[in-house]
Amino acid sequence: MDNLDKNYWRKCGACKKEINWSTKYYQCSISSCKKFAYCSVDCCGQHQTVMNHKSSWAEENTSPSKDDTGPSRRLITSKKPTNSANSDDILIVASKLKKYIKDKYDINTSANVMPKLSILVRHLCDEAVSNARQEGRKTLMDRDF
Repeated sequence: MDNLDKNYWRKCGACKKEINWSTKYYQCSISSCKKFAYCSVDCCGQHQTVMNHKSSWAEENTSPSKDDTGPSRRLITSKKPTNSANSDDILIVASKLKKYIKDKYDINTSANVMPKLSILVRHLCDEAVSNARQEGRKTLMDRDF
């Protein structure tokens, strides 16, 4: 059933009472709970107690009108994968590298190290792929480095 075919917008996340079109409703202030709607502050408070939220509150909103022609849900699509062969993506896990350098040598690591190191890693990978192809393989192995 399409959302517009119903005589109400949604049902309360706690008591299941109908929340009408163009009326006040409440949401939990915690971002992961925004998908739920509540008919009253009390119902929102009941949710907050059950979920054990420490510092949350009920946010007042207005439900959309039935005449609103906009989509009720937003579709999120992933981008097509890009060819990252020439990209500037960082290939190094910065936090792990910085921890390794700090623990072993007791020095800090500049953020400028990651792009430079990524260039070096790409170069090493390019050479290793070439070695694998020369041997007629489509699988990169440790021995190719």
